[in-house]
Amino acid sequence: MCDIPETRYAHTSDGVHIAYQVWGDGPLDLVMIPGFISHQDFQWEWPSYAALLRRLGSFARVISFDKRGTGLSDRTDELPDADRRMLDLLAVMDATDAERPALFGVSE
Repeated sequence: MCDIPETRYAHTSDGVHIAYQVWGDGPLDLVMIPGFISHQDFQWEWPSYAALLRRLGSFARVISFDKRGTGLSDRTDELPDADRRMLDLLAVMDATDAERPALFGVSE
């Protein structure tokens, strides 16, 4: 298992804290958009998935986050609609200074 990147939190316009991690130092910003369930710390405990994450970090600055209501992000009373999800993504991009990242959608 490799060192787990520090978990930080982006703050959304409605006060929710979105957990994210950043690793790698390549010339490309790559934002991983998780599927239904994710957890920033536990993703590093599955050896084959951790190997994928390390490989992505070998050529890109990878930004991974937990959607609101999942993993280390704040819980909410309602499921977010598509607009809210995009605002959450933008909050993470703003927090990491990712201006023109490639997006890597997982599931959904």
